[in-house]
Amino acid sequence: MALLTFGVVLWAAAHFFKRLMPGLRARMGNAGKGVVALVLLAAIVMMVWGYRAAPVVPVYHPLPGMGHLNNALMIVALYLLGAGSAGGRIGSQIRHPMLWGVVVWAIAHLLVNGDEASLVLFGGLGTWALVQMLVINRATGPWQRPAPGTWAKDIKVLGIALVLYALIAVIHIWLGHNPFLGTYS
Repeated sequence: MALLTFGVVLWAAAHFFKRLMPGLRARMGNAGKGVVALVLLAAIVMMVWGYRAAPVVPVYHPLPGMGHLNNALMIVALYLLGAGSAGGRIGSQIRHPMLWGVVVWAIAHLLVNGDEASLVLFGGLGTWALVQMLVINRATGPWQRPAPGTWAKDIKVLGIALVLYALIAVIHIWLGHNPFLGTYS
């Protein structure tokens, strides 16, 4: 569990680095981007390895039927992850769509996973995303809403989200966690 927890903390620290230490980050230049990328990669490895190695310690029992809601929310989360950079209409209406995608992803997973490791991973990353939004808002001030793009760009993002959803489902099944078999009755 320590590896998982450290991975989540390292992920958050690497993302907060730019906002909390902008002078140091600026002095590091492009090398700083490389260092942050390596730290994030290490954090992901620690989170995956730590989550898979963590013992199953039940904290709560997910409600029946949450698997359907989880799967629907995952499509929303994947859409939001791409909406901000796509230049469509919906992404221009939401501040921090990628971070909101992480929050939706975390909530979706907490609906179907009631163990301690899931609380650390999904709860930790969801909390990080919410705090990251607050830090960014405080640093950048009022949001200047971008001009809305076209619906065609939103439809393209939705198509990509559905393809990614299918790919992620296959990977989950391959890892032994079929997203279509949990908490459906």
